[in-house]
This record gives sequence, C-alpha cells and structure tokens, in this order.
Amino acid sequence: AQEAAVRAQAEAVRRLKQDKADPDEIAKEVAKLLEMKAQLGGDEGKPKFVLKTPKGTRDYGPKQMAIRERVFSAIISCFKRHGAEVIDTPVFELKETLTGKYGEDSKLIYDLKDQGGELLSLRYDLTVPFARYLAMNKITNIKRYHIAKVYRRDNPAMTRGRYREFYQCDFDIAGQFDPMIPDAECLKIVHEILSDLQLGDFVIKVNDRRILDGMFAVCGVPDSKFRTICSSVDKLDKVPWDEVRSEMVGEKGLSPEAADRIGEYVQLHGGLDLIERLLQDPKLSQNKLAKEGLGDMKLLFEYLTLFGITGKISFDLSLARGLDYYTGVIFEAVLLQQENEHVEELLGVGSVAGGGRYDGLVGMFDPKGRKVPCVGVSIGIERIFSILEQRLEASEEKIRTTETQVLVASAQKKLLEERLKLISELWDAGIKAEMLYKKNPKLLNQLQYCEDTGIPLVAIVGEQELKDGVVKLRIVATREEVNIRRESLVEEIRTRTSQ
Repeated sequence: AQEAAVRAQAEAVRRLKQDKADPDEIAKEVAKLLEMKAQLGGDEGKPKFVLKTPKGTRDYGPKQMAIRERVFSAIISCFKRHGAEVIDTPVFELKETLTGKYGEDSKLIYDLKDQGGELLSLRYDLTVPFARYLAMNKITNIKRYHIAKVYRRDNPAMTRGRYREFYQCDFDIAGQFDPMIPDAECLKIVHEILSDLQLGDFVIKVNDRRILDGMFAVCGVPDSKFRTICSSVDKLDKVPWDEVRSEMVGEKGLSPEAADRIGEYVQLHGGLDLIERLLQDPKLSQNKLAKEGLGDMKLLFEYLTLFGITGKISFDLSLARGLDYYTGVIFEAVLLQQENEHVEELLGVGSVAGGGRYDGLVGMFDPKGRKVPCVGVSIGIERIFSILEQRLEASEEKIRTTETQVLVASAQKKLLEERLKLISELWDAGIKAEMLYKKNPKLLNQLQYCEDTGIPLVAIVGEQELKDGVVKLRIVATREEVNIRRESLVEEIRTRTSQ
C-alpha cells in the first residue's frame, strides 16, 4: 500500500511539472514524495535520508559564490567610500527585542525553543538589532554597515530571489544632523551601487511617512487604522488599485469614501513639481504632519539635484513600506522592465533596495527613552544575485571560481621536489599558486588544467632551466614562453597578473 502511495505521489509530481505549475507547489509535492520514499526505507531496511536543503534555503556552489563575492565587494567598497564602519550582532536576539517592531510581518519571526531560560528568536532584519546595539552601548552617533544573514518564516518565491534565510546589506547613519543631508547620501549610495552593478534601468521611489499619515488623516482614516491601511497601500506595486481598495473597505472596514479619497492621492508620482503642487493642496497643506514631510521632501530633492541623480528618483505617494518603525523619508529602488530577450522571465523581480528614516526605534530600547535619529538603506542582495546569476547563465560567460595566478608545472619526470620548493617560495611571497598532486604529471595535463580553470600563467621547471637558474613562464592565453631568472619570478608574476 505504501509503495502504491509513493507511485501515486510521483505521478502527481510529474503532472504538476508537465502543467508548469507554480514552482513552490512543485517543491512542496516533491518534498512530500521524498518523505514518503524515506519512510518506505532502503533496500536493506536502512532508513533513507532525505537529501535536500530546508524549504526556502539553497546551497551556493563555487560559481554562485564567485558572482556573490563580486557583488559583495562592489557594495562594501561603496559603503567604505562613504566612510562607514562595520559591526556584527548575534544571529538570535531575545524574543522581546523583536516583538512589536514589524507590524503585520511579526508573524514571520522564527521563535527558537527555550534553551536554558531565555526565549529567543532569529533576527528578522539588521535594523532592530542595530537599534538595540546603539541603546545598549549608549551610542548616539555612528555611520555603520552590516552584512549578515536574516531569517523569515515566509512562504518564499525562491525563483524571484525570496528565501527564508538570506543576506541583508545595511548601511545606516545614526545621529542628530541637519535635515535631509544623511537621507540624501543614502539615496546616492543606492544610486551608486545599482549603477555599478549594471543591473539595467531602475527608479528609486521616495515618499515620507508623515505625508502618508497626513494624507490618511485628511482622507478620513481613523488613527487606529493608519498602520493597517498603510500595509494595504504598500501592495500597490504588485496589485491594481481596485484590489487594494476592496481590501481596505472589505477586510479592514474603511469607509468607501475615505478609500476613494486615498485613491486620488496614491496614484500620483513625479518630482519637485508635484511637491510644489501638494504644498498648495487645500487639504494636505492644512495638515501639520504632511506639511512638514513635504517641506523636507522639497529640501531632499534640492540635495539630490546637487548630487545629479534626480533623473532616477520619483516622488511616489503610493510608496508605503509596511514596517512599523519608519518615521520620515522612505524609499525603495525598483528595477524597470527589461526588453532584453534573455531576461524576460525576470520582469517580476521588483524591489532591489529599500530604506528610510526611523527616529523612534532606538528610544524604544533606551531605559530613559532617549532618541537617536537614524536613517538607513538595505540592499536586496538575493534579488540582485538572482538576476546576475540568470544573466550569466544566459550569456554562457565562463566564471573563474579561484584566484590562482600561476600553476607550478614540470616538463620532465622526477621534479616533484623542485616543484614543491618553487611553489613554497611563491606562497611565502604572497603569490596565489597551485600545482597538480601527482608525482610525475604530463605537461599537457598541467596546461589543460590551466585552460579549464582560467589560470593565466604557468611556471615550468625543467632540468635545463634548473641548470641555468631560470624558470620558464608560459602565458596561457597566447602560449608565449619566456625564461625568467628565478630571483625575478615573483616580481614578473605580480606585474603580469596585475594588468
């Protein structure tokens, strides 16, 4: 009976694949099939292990890590260019540290079993741990970046770079400064990183929590519904206005009139001209919060003009960002559709960076409620990585997974000792070098290894070279060979690989 059930499940999986069903659904059914097979047991009655990564996670092989390291290094060099220090915090926090900071998303926090008297949860982002770190260490002024894994008990769409375990790359400026100068720098950083990674065309949408709250107030949303209506508006980039409106009215009990008034505002987007227009808006301009937000937004756009990046910035009244802790400017970078035939299935990638101002978060942790104003940005590394990975697959570009500069090879037999001596000299001089683990490898095999792995140089030791005190250096790409004096070899390799 068990075998029949396994066969039926296998058939169900086959049909789903044939019908090109949702990848998450297929993954779920495959997991069920593997589990059933495991229960059935192996040939000798041994239980079979299910060899798979947990749902919402994946392994990264050398090729993927090579792409990932490229991306990290571009992001880190940008953060450092802007003068950031680096910190790290534990992967789990006390449960109470994370409670009540994420609004409707709190249900996605992973709680851990009580291990020795403390209730713990895996961190959901890097911002709340940062605020806890500032309050705990009484820090009132820091510019920091933090790159680390975070965890969400989500039902993720892995094809779109959404996981349960993923990296976040955060840059934050904490401290009391004149308005909008740090905020403008955060937007400049997003612009630099997305331009540098060459992901294609993008737009950075900007709004302000105060403008949103002011808008909700003048449209007749009760105070108690601000946050929940905010998270509905936040869906406007994924679903049409009609659906958002019916959620606000049907599920969240907002009056249809209020919803329609919100609709008039949230479909607006533009630049300085729109800010000027809203500053004259009879309803919005009467609201203190909205007026403050619009005043700051105007200032922000003036600074962004000086940075020369307003071409990619859009003031967008539908941008809401669902997290509870934002208090001022909020922003999100979105990749625009690409007409390129290789990446048509990537159109849904969406947001690749986001952030905003959260002036009240540190105060939540401080025993005396002392506030430390903060503004920050998070780069969506997984989504960026998904795009680059698919793009590289489509282009069939060969990716190097090592940084080896030179292979130490021998032209005749019985030269293992000489190869070991030479490679040791190179390692000690800081040269990245490899050799084949064979006593007497054929020269052809050694050269082929360089072709396969992309090693640019081969240092060949032979009997004649040893007599003459030289090493034959072969350039793999051109097959040109030159004799280099042993004492000049390190310098020669450095020169040739730095070009």
